[in-house]
Amino acid sequence: MLLELRIENMALIDRLQLDLAVDNNGLAVFTGETGAGKSIILQGIHLLAGGRGASSWIRSNCDKAVVEALFSIRGDQAEVLALLQDNGIDSVGECIIRRVFFRNGRSRFYVNDRLVTAGLVGELTENLINIASQHDHQQLLVARRHLDFLDNYGDLEDLRREFTNLFTDWQNLVKRLTDLQHKEVDKEQRRDFLGYQLAEIEAAGLVPGEDVQLAEERDLLKSSGILAELTGSSLQLLRNSMLDNLSEIRKNMEQASSLDRHVSELAERISSACYEVEDLELALRDYLQSLPNDSSRMAAVTERLSLIKQLQRKYGPGLEDIIEYGSRAAEELASLDSMEKEIVRLEKEVAEKSREVYAAARKLSARRKKVGKRLSAAMQEELADLSFPQAVFEVSIVVRDDADMTSLQATGMDQVEFLFSANPGEPVKPLARIASGGELSRLMLAMKCLLARRDQVETVIFDEVDAGIGGKAAEAVARKIQELSSHHQVLCITHLPQIAAWADEHFMVAKHVVDSRTVSTINRLQVEDRVMELARMLAGENLTDQTIAYARELVEIRPSRPVS
Repeated sequence: MLLELRIENMALIDRLQLDLAVDNNGLAVFTGETGAGKSIILQGIHLLAGGRGASSWIRSNCDKAVVEALFSIRGDQAEVLALLQDNGIDSVGECIIRRVFFRNGRSRFYVNDRLVTAGLVGELTENLINIASQHDHQQLLVARRHLDFLDNYGDLEDLRREFTNLFTDWQNLVKRLTDLQHKEVDKEQRRDFLGYQLAEIEAAGLVPGEDVQLAEERDLLKSSGILAELTGSSLQLLRNSMLDNLSEIRKNMEQASSLDRHVSELAERISSACYEVEDLELALRDYLQSLPNDSSRMAAVTERLSLIKQLQRKYGPGLEDIIEYGSRAAEELASLDSMEKEIVRLEKEVAEKSREVYAAARKLSARRKKVGKRLSAAMQEELADLSFPQAVFEVSIVVRDDADMTSLQATGMDQVEFLFSANPGEPVKPLARIASGGELSRLMLAMKCLLARRDQVETVIFDEVDAGIGGKAAEAVARKIQELSSHHQVLCITHLPQIAAWADEHFMVAKHVVDSRTVSTINRLQVEDRVMELARMLAGENLTDQTIAYARELVEIRPSRPVS
């Protein structure tokens, strides 16, 4: 149950704290002039549930808006408790959800002061609050949504989910089989093509890294003439100018070191340098001899690189890509040889899965037909309470051609549509063709009441579900909303005094100008204030004694709450 709601810096609201912890259940209504800010409450809850918001919702001159709600959690609200436990969030009978919405469009979500994802907040609020708005009325006009209503009412979501998983597995198998069958048609052509490609790659005898080595060798071949000239000249200079004198230098220094021991270290260094120069001469000669001088080798290297380049254009940018392509081609060739066996195996598996999917679809359809009858009867009772004593509501379930598996959908084999007739003697027709706005309001209210009794959601919010109704119908809607409030917490934004008169708590939303700025406020009304607000709702600003007296009578004769 929603115990408190706090909103800061949102639209016309500067700071609002709403205390709703009056009774375990009950009806709280919100009234006020059009544009006073009643919808801001719903916008705040929409943001709290993870819905998208606009930066324009943040009050001007403020950097952020905050929406925070405190919920009590019953011990039997298993899904909420499981979500909290699975995410490591402590809760002792209460849950605080907070969203901070920044002007740059970013948000942060908190549950019991722990930073969480928008997805988790959405799952939590889905199990804590149920919102019925004028937008929901329009969902009744969309036939594809009727199946969701039916499955929700009949607690068929798990069975439907199991079928959807089966159906998806079946679709994947069928796709694999179809792909193989298409390959089978072109198998021989594909085999020849792959065989040619594989033979071309294998004939090349590629070695990883070969292209890099060949490129280096090509560059060396291009420079070998210049390298030979430079190396040969250096070798000639070394031989002519130095080598013949090195032996004489070593002998002279050996004799000098025998005469003066202080020259010994210098003599050793000179001797070592002489030997090093001789080694360098040998190394330079070996390098000169190693330089390639075979003109035919350049042609061979160029031809090899050209072949590799050609293969790269066909099979991949790198040498490793070509080799990998060859491996895949070999694997596919092998798979083509076993394709017939694989097709036979898949055909058998698809047939088995088709029977399984078909049986699951029939099971789901049978359950829906039973639920459809219950829903039709239950809606008849609810509509009778809503001043539709002779209205007829039917759940039409048309089974698609179950002999054709391709006619199945992820939701099953059923096409569900709600049919309705408000007038005696008139045949039932699809809602989209006959239902008026007021009739849709009552149909949605009846549906919400049925669903609310079955789920774990404790708080139901009605946003102007009274649109298009009045008179006797309005009184019937009021009674039905109060009946729902006997076992749920109900918040209702309304313009009808007939509904507001039944409230356990009455809040009025009003606009004021404070310090040259417009501010929306929400105040809990006492008895006399309620009388005046109901009188305003009845007659606008032109109040008369008779209007006030009638409003007082509405408050004083408010019926007691039905026993749940």
